[in-house]
Amino acid sequence: MRLVLIGLAAGFFSALFGVGGGVVIVPLLVLGLRFPQRSATGTSLAAILVVALAGAVAYGVRGEVHWGHAALVGLPAALGAIGGATLQQRLPLRALAFAFAGLLVVVGITLLV
Repeated sequence: MRLVLIGLAAGFFSALFGVGGGVVIVPLLVLGLRFPQRSATGTSLAAILVVALAGAVAYGVRGEVHWGHAALVGLPAALGAIGGATLQQRLPLRALAFAFAGLLVVVGITLLV
């Protein structure tokens, strides 16, 4: 049941703010369900695929998606994801946790400023 609630939260925040995987799913899986960091990240990436597709369709039917721009951002992002996944497997878990927390803090401060 908690996985379903995490999914609902991720879908809601993904469609509302464009965030979901790293900002919502990973912390909830790690903190709420005690997933290991790497498993939470992989699970989040798999789940966000479904969330992103649903959100893109919802915005697309309203004509609010620039598909060409999405491809220009998405294709290189896919290559970056491969690089990020490769690096993540080589980092110690503690360093990974601190780097992730630091990223969330920087993003939060940046959005507030």
